[in-house]
Amino acid sequence: MTGTDSHDVLLVHGGTPLEGEIRVRGAKNLVPKAMVAALLGSGPSRLRNVPDIRDVRVVRGLLQLHGVTVRPGEEPGELVLDPTHVESANVADIDAHAGSSRIPILFCGPLLHRLGHAFIPGLGGCDIGGRPIDFHFDVLRQFGATIEKRADGQYLEAPQRLRGCKIRLPYPSVGSTEQVLLTAVLAEGVTELSNAAVEPEIEDLICVLQKMGAIISMDTDRTIRITGVDKLDGYTHRALPDRLEAASWASAALATEGNIYVRGAQQRSMMTFLNTYRKVGGAFEIDDEGIRFWHPGGSLNAIHLETDVHPGFQTDWQQPLVVALTQAAGLSIVHETVYESRLGFTSALNQMGAHIQLYRECLGGSDCRFGQRNFLHSAVVSGPTKLQGADLVIPDLRGGFSYLIAALAAQGTSRVHGIELINRGYENFMEKLVELGAKVELPGSALV
Repeated sequence: MTGTDSHDVLLVHGGTPLEGEIRVRGAKNLVPKAMVAALLGSGPSRLRNVPDIRDVRVVRGLLQLHGVTVRPGEEPGELVLDPTHVESANVADIDAHAGSSRIPILFCGPLLHRLGHAFIPGLGGCDIGGRPIDFHFDVLRQFGATIEKRADGQYLEAPQRLRGCKIRLPYPSVGSTEQVLLTAVLAEGVTELSNAAVEPEIEDLICVLQKMGAIISMDTDRTIRITGVDKLDGYTHRALPDRLEAASWASAALATEGNIYVRGAQQRSMMTFLNTYRKVGGAFEIDDEGIRFWHPGGSLNAIHLETDVHPGFQTDWQQPLVVALTQAAGLSIVHETVYESRLGFTSALNQMGAHIQLYRECLGGSDCRFGQRNFLHSAVVSGPTKLQGADLVIPDLRGGFSYLIAALAAQGTSRVHGIELINRGYENFMEKLVELGAKVELPGSALV
């Protein structure tokens, strides 16, 4: 994204602490997947706490292309999805969504069950490292699907009813786990998935499927067993809050020496983040409605941080927190073990005055799968350093929000290009910035 569109550029006048209250709604990493799950039902589903983000709009459009009726429900943030008249969509119409999201890959299983065939266009998403889709297709072949690669995408067919199978993931991938769940629930027989992802959003998707009539059990050793059923009904479900967005705002409070109450944030899904936040020197207070995050004054602490799959420190928490670590006293070590290219965003922070060095070695004590593969996946952050405003081009969703935090914490004005990408996962982020007292404006307009 080049940021040539003036509506895709934000001027950020930094140096003002963010203070006030914002609300987070349903998780970006659950809501679009729960919308896809509605395809499996024989009747309408009701999904509540839905955020107004681009990924939701993309999936809504894809569902409507396939004959699903999607309309607002009775309360704000509620969608009613009726799959009664699912049909094949025009290839050109589907292709119009190519490059805008990786979610279409999850349509495969439900469409194979409903129609016996599916078309998946080229896929987009954030460029933060390898997220191979080949494994998705390998899984679908094990269920009995046939796949033909063509110039415009992948064509899938299920000559017979899909069959349950035994699958072991080489890495506990969230996307692959979702693929298996959405395919196995209506497959014949039992599917056993080992080394599965067990993120809170996965558990919430399992809750959705169980409400529809699925039989799914989770063991403590990352094994999920799904007994296929002949029919699923619709569901009524309130999506769990977005713990990743909540942590982003928490990091913004820390980096700008602010005080933000995040209504909707929940302790249980954020316990690992909260422990790390406290170690850095951040303060928080939990009540029944949300969590207040603030900078208590004094110096922040340098830490050793290693990302991991749940229940470890989530990779999506890493980038926003690194901005705060530039203000910590001493050397912080960050070891990224989930996405090999996720530390690339730090080059822009260095341009703003940060001191961050990247390394190919696994720093911090434990080896990971990237250690012998020549990726710059460890960082040493030396602080505290004063950040200065700069011209920034957003690289990906979390990196983009991290640039916003850096611009807000910096002295002077920054031009942040590509802000539309942030809309993929942060609902009404511009309005929230204004509510928190940020000095931001679109070029050619008055101060927002």
